[in-house]
Amino acid sequence: MSETAKSRAAALPHLRRSGFAMGDSIPLPLTMAAIFHAPGDATGFNQYGRFSNPTWDAVEHMLSHLEDAPCVGFPSGMAAISAAFFAVLKAGDHVLLPSDGYHTTRALADRFLQPLGVSYDVRPTSTFLDGGFAGYRLAFVETPANPGLDICDIAAVAEAVHKAGALLVVDNTTMTPFGQRPLDHGADIVVAADTKAPNGHSDVLFGHVASRNADIIAAVTGWREVSGSIPGPFEAWLVHRGLETLDVRFDRMCSSAEVIARRLQGHRAINGLRYPGLEGDPSHNLARAQMERFGFLISFELASEQKAEDFINNCDLMQAATSFGGVHTSAERRLKRGDAVPAGFVRLSVGCEPVEELWKAIEASLDRISD
Repeated sequence: MSETAKSRAAALPHLRRSGFAMGDSIPLPLTMAAIFHAPGDATGFNQYGRFSNPTWDAVEHMLSHLEDAPCVGFPSGMAAISAAFFAVLKAGDHVLLPSDGYHTTRALADRFLQPLGVSYDVRPTSTFLDGGFAGYRLAFVETPANPGLDICDIAAVAEAVHKAGALLVVDNTTMTPFGQRPLDHGADIVVAADTKAPNGHSDVLFGHVASRNADIIAAVTGWREVSGSIPGPFEAWLVHRGLETLDVRFDRMCSSAEVIARRLQGHRAINGLRYPGLEGDPSHNLARAQMERFGFLISFELASEQKAEDFINNCDLMQAATSFGGVHTSAERRLKRGDAVPAGFVRLSVGCEPVEELWKAIEASLDRISD
């Protein structure tokens, strides 16, 4: 972790300190309110729960600190992605999406943007620069892509997108702001599902949009207010709690993933292993240049659907579950979620278990399907 990232991590749990009065609670209070006392002209104050909430403010403050940019919270990652689209796009616009990123983003474009007159194309993440960006209003990338973990050069894409007069949106869900900050590389908008590692406890849905463009933030905030796509205060409170330990959890998860990925290289059951931290991975050099850490996600192929299911279901320290980024190591055979991957493709999310114990459990389960 760079010195600036360490500084952000150190300050994160203390952001509320400057506003404390004698006797204030150090943990964030939870404000469960739909209405607020607002006599007369209440401009600048909380008035109604669809407009603002002090608990949102606190978690957005933490996210803004990590992104070094204004942030707007949403009730899920897809709500954040939807806001980025609906706040800036109009009929006649053309959008470019990754063909190998999170499939629900493409489903949103297909089912809801296209009927409103917003067309889209898709392109692989690893060759996202190929073909240029002429005619597009917005380009959307997810890097590393979920679930295959291909990477694109954010700075090079941002430069080309801007030359074409378009906006660049980066989905940073797989990395969090401790893994990379796309705005630093020229992205106009960052979206993320804080459901994953930022919350980290697999008990809440949340998302955010970040941008250093004031007009974009105003448009996204306006979309949230008018559409009612607002986070609940309890959910915001849980994410605030999770963010306070993100640095510790993310460090443990990434360090463990680096160990486990190297050991998976030598196992006879594994094919098609992808992890940006491996020197032989196609994305390794670019990952070293633009990412603070290599992440906690690993992907690979097993010989069949049944072997993949047996590996996941019979590993003592692994949960069979969708999503990723929790304290529990989890894995999923992604074909059943609609990704264009082989039947035995597995996405592994490394959790916070002690790495040697976790490896023993993974190795034992792999050995069983190899016998």
